[in-house]
Amino acid sequence: MPSTNSFDAHGELTVGEKSYEIYRIGSVEGSDTLPYSLKVLLENLLRTEDGANITGDHIRALGSWDENAQPDTEIQFTPARVIMQDFTGVPCVVDLATMREAVVDLGGDPSRINPLAPAELVIDHSVIIDVFGRADAFERNVEIEYQRNGERYKFLRWGQTAFDDFKVVPPGTGIVHQVNIEHLARVTMVRDGVAYPDTCVGTDSHTTMVNGLGVLGWGVGGIEAEAAMLGQPVSMLIPRVVGFKLTGEIPAGATATDVVLTITEMLRDHGVVGKFVEFYGEGVAAVPLANRATIGNMSPEFGSTCAIFPIDDVTLDYLRLTGRSDEQVALVEAYAKEQGMWLDPAVEPRFSERLELDLSTVVPSIAGPKRPQDRIEVTKAKEQFRSDLANYVVDGNGIEKSSVDDELANTFPASDAPSHDALEGSETAGRPVHSRPVTGNRATNPALVTIDGQRAEIDHGHVVIASITSCTNTSNPSVMMAAAMLAKNAVDRGLTVPPWVKTSMAPGSKVVTGYYDRAGLWPYLEKLGFYLVGYGCTTCIGNSGPIIEEVSKAVNDNDLAVVSVLSGNRNFEGRINPDVKMNYLASPPLVIAYALAGTMDFDFENQPLGQDGDGNDVYLTDIWPSAADVEETIARSISKDMFTEDYADVFAGDERWQSLPTPEGATFAWDAHSTYVRKPPYFEGMQHEPAPVEDISGARVLAKLGDSVTTDHISPAGSIKADSPAGTYLAEHGVERKDFNSYGSRRGNHEVMIRGTFANIRLRNQLLDGVEGGFTRNFLEEGAPQTTIFEASQAYQEAGVPLVVLAGKEYGSGSSRDWAAKGTALLGVRAVIAESYERIHRSNLIGMGVLPLQFPNGKTAADYGLDGTETFSISGVTALNDGRTPKTVTVTVSKDGEPDAEFEAVVRIDTPGEADYYRNGGILQYVLRSLVS
Repeated sequence: MPSTNSFDAHGELTVGEKSYEIYRIGSVEGSDTLPYSLKVLLENLLRTEDGANITGDHIRALGSWDENAQPDTEIQFTPARVIMQDFTGVPCVVDLATMREAVVDLGGDPSRINPLAPAELVIDHSVIIDVFGRADAFERNVEIEYQRNGERYKFLRWGQTAFDDFKVVPPGTGIVHQVNIEHLARVTMVRDGVAYPDTCVGTDSHTTMVNGLGVLGWGVGGIEAEAAMLGQPVSMLIPRVVGFKLTGEIPAGATATDVVLTITEMLRDHGVVGKFVEFYGEGVAAVPLANRATIGNMSPEFGSTCAIFPIDDVTLDYLRLTGRSDEQVALVEAYAKEQGMWLDPAVEPRFSERLELDLSTVVPSIAGPKRPQDRIEVTKAKEQFRSDLANYVVDGNGIEKSSVDDELANTFPASDAPSHDALEGSETAGRPVHSRPVTGNRATNPALVTIDGQRAEIDHGHVVIASITSCTNTSNPSVMMAAAMLAKNAVDRGLTVPPWVKTSMAPGSKVVTGYYDRAGLWPYLEKLGFYLVGYGCTTCIGNSGPIIEEVSKAVNDNDLAVVSVLSGNRNFEGRINPDVKMNYLASPPLVIAYALAGTMDFDFENQPLGQDGDGNDVYLTDIWPSAADVEETIARSISKDMFTEDYADVFAGDERWQSLPTPEGATFAWDAHSTYVRKPPYFEGMQHEPAPVEDISGARVLAKLGDSVTTDHISPAGSIKADSPAGTYLAEHGVERKDFNSYGSRRGNHEVMIRGTFANIRLRNQLLDGVEGGFTRNFLEEGAPQTTIFEASQAYQEAGVPLVVLAGKEYGSGSSRDWAAKGTALLGVRAVIAESYERIHRSNLIGMGVLPLQFPNGKTAADYGLDGTETFSISGVTALNDGRTPKTVTVTVSKDGEPDAEFEAVVRIDTPGEADYYRNGGILQYVLRSLVS
């Protein structure tokens, strides 16, 4: 539908021999001083102006944006495209397939359910590190992946043929966000002869990685992505924009990862939730594109909607390197300059707030043990680890040093560890034991194990997973090459990795393995155990696979607080591996370093990693590659042809993918026996017109939660335990334990996912004392006994009792997991009352018909004496039936049948669009009714 063009913005741009239609933002007063990101939004409004949903008033409001005001003006943003990964993408395709059938039931045409914006899905979340540390690890893991996920992959093959403008990047190709920046991103789109900025939303919060290319985009829930694919704009408020000025250059010894962790800490402290972050200043030109993408990737970790860099020569150089055509690069440059979107370091746009970082002040850092924003300088890491360890060890299991520690302290490296005669009665007494020295006063509880014939001592703080994984860093040649060169230097000096460390390398694209091969560095990585295990999101999303069996037994038998170190972006509790309590984010070279150290209880400045062949101590500084050597190696090892060759047939897949049988037909033939893909119940009994909104009465509390409960705590993720409700369901359906697979791989089956919602092993439901996991109390039974959250939900729903969830600050932070909202709704939760929300999850709750409420004026559940045993009634919601969105509703709390408290909860339905979704029972119902009508 063409724009009404009330600002006479429509024009033409000629580039070379081609002409393109464009909508010039210069036609709007005030546009010249807008931040880059808001210029992109302004063009979006000009091009999609229809006089109804998008009007001249919206456009004028954006042009005259008051940078100092709080957001209060709603606009409709229409993304140019949608990008998905398979964990979140499969439910999208399931829902679209279900909507096709629902359209037929309502008398409509199923072909109306079709992506109206280009949609691309990259299968990257299904590979698990089952096999590692050997040359055939990649092939074996891909083979196992296909065995586990054949049903899902056949379904996606059907989707690729059934839906127009929907493409699938097959398994074993790369990580969605790295594939996005290296190939899929256009920067400037062309469709039907019109040129416009490339924008996108994605079903993964780290969609913001593409911000490094100047592409405005962010993560949304799967339900929002489906609506965007179906032509529905994203409703949003014109945001505040934080200008982040960069000066100086990264010093020697520091990496892009260190810059990112520093920025994450700064922006978390500043407070940028719901805001745009935009980088500017003289220092921007010195930031390589890969570093920009790394910074953009971490936007969800500091809480902003996006973290964007304007277009400049660095952008163009990257587009050329990655194989974009000369015609495309010329268009990107001409369009950006024509629209005033080209970076001018001398110009400072209007910003709501400002921060500044001198890059020369950045020091090597890690983050942990459970949040990305908890940055630790590497020089202080040992001290901080010992302090944090007290939070993970009950009574320290003996805070005093053991005799083993005394005997080992400051003596021998691992390869020359002395006999453990102090361990009287041990069957291994008198034989050498592989260990790392432990000094000082810290919790310790050593356990002896034998791994592949080597005896080793496992203790608190030992690194049991060292993984180079995730798009955050594997997209960045500077840190990836530094890691490989560090490995070479370590091998040359005779250093080895202790046997208890599970090592893995999962690059974000095949280009990485290409430049490792060309640089001749693969053999050194493999010598330290960092074999290729797959091209996908592995350890970072919980697909680490089991740790070494003997180590796992020692950890569980002795309740050891062991450690993972990974080059990812998330380290929340319970995310990486169920055996691992403490998780640290680090640059790829530091992952190698900690693998060599074998423990987090290590001081790289003062402790040697081992000895060389001549008996000389080898410290990390002795093997750390210089920045100049890294850049020289990159320059001779990476070229344009590597990208063009690897992406030439990116949608074709290997023989495994091509040999999959592909179902046919406009509607999907559901398999009643499938445990992977099932038709969800969202549209059952749906009518042409929505039923009136009702108040909530007599609700009980399903869970009472604290601060920083993430979508990882809520949404099903990781492995499926045999004794869990989901495990019981699969067993009842004839699935053997070895074939359970992960929750992520079964996201297309709502029966599995409901049973895994709120089932994270680290979830702390305050209705229970000292219990972790997916448990609650059933107040319908005498004594309110403990039961699983799923079983309690079933009992409440059978009794017709609605449910609420009470929560603290930052409820729903983390990845944009649609099942965190879908599962909540299907469990019968009608409302969540929290102190504050993260943006995506709040929106997703509304999208599933769940009412997000907020305690008033900074109040908490404790201020009202709430312990979760009460009954809740919520009145005033029915105002929505009159077309109004109430600012507050009345929450009445009763205990033992008597009134106990009352307060006005803030209604967090923030835009009229969200109100429409809630009135319809959810966003999918709203879209479906719109298409049918």
